[in-house]
Amino acid sequence: MSRSLRRGSIAAIAAIAIASLSSCAAGNTPDTLQIKPDNAAATVGTNLRLNNIVVVTGVGTSGDYTGPANVVVNISNTADTAAELQSITVGTSSATFADAAGAPLSSIVVPAGGSVVIGGQGNPSASLAAASVHIGGFAPTTFAFKDGQKVDAQAGVSPDSGENGRGLYKGFGPTPAAVPTKSATPASPAATVPAATPSAGATAPGAPTTPVAGATPSATAPAAH
Repeated sequence: MSRSLRRGSIAAIAAIAIASLSSCAAGNTPDTLQIKPDNAAATVGTNLRLNNIVVVTGVGTSGDYTGPANVVVNISNTADTAAELQSITVGTSSATFADAAGAPLSSIVVPAGGSVVIGGQGNPSASLAAASVHIGGFAPTTFAFKDGQKVDAQAGVSPDSGENGRGLYKGFGPTPAAVPTKSATPASPAATVPAATPSAGATAPGAPTTPVAGATPSATAPAAH
């Protein structure tokens, strides 16, 4: 085979390979394959970005679950004005907000040009009293802001800790409610009946009578006839 023919064959093979790779790339994007990211993310307008959206349930939970849970999310704000998160809803369950010290909050402010992490020690929290979720799956979650903007996301659902307690979200789940301990009631002592004290002048039955010194025996009146 001449050199020109070999060069032509190599060029044709290269062209076919490039075309094949291009078609594969077009058909294997996350959008076409509908692959969900490990951690959900969402954008609100052009300035707000929500990353790592996760619903964290209690330690040792699995499968279908209904109960307390926390929402974990990192919200960044590139605008020159603060944003105010007013509500988070997971399914039909609405979250309540609290600051890092546990005091209730009506909303959570994301500062201008800054970010806020919700969930975890030292951060504000968003707690759900009774979320109905499937652990290991995704839960429909809605974030609403004061300016009227809303965004929907499919939040991942993870237990507080994984195998051997070394899970990625260990410490981010709801705190178990303290169970009050019942204090033992001391038994009432048996009532003690005090011994009867003989009244003055009373003589105990069977006790000998001791005559009083100087006393004159009284006369016994004869029986009347």
